[in-house]
Amino acid sequence: MSYSILFKDMPEEKIEVLAYSGYRGEETPRTILLRGERIEVTEILKQWDEERFEERERKRFFKVKGSDGFVHKIYYDEKMMGWFHVV
Repeated sequence: MSYSILFKDMPEEKIEVLAYSGYRGEETPRTILLRGERIEVTEILKQWDEERFEERERKRFFKVKGSDGFVHKIYYDEKMMGWFHVV
């Protein structure tokens, strides 16, 4: 797992994610609920964390392959306690 200290300005939308909850809570995404469509995560292609130390923010990013055939970039915002899809 790698760490970065830069958040990039990117369009995003709040989504629901069904995740395997390990010791950290919302840990590994299994299903994405995106615009009324249920998309199963078939493979996690990449995973990384981005942090802003001064704002005490941390986002856990996942690049996943979905059952819809597309690759999706999603993240869990620990401060907002929610999942987002990067458009």
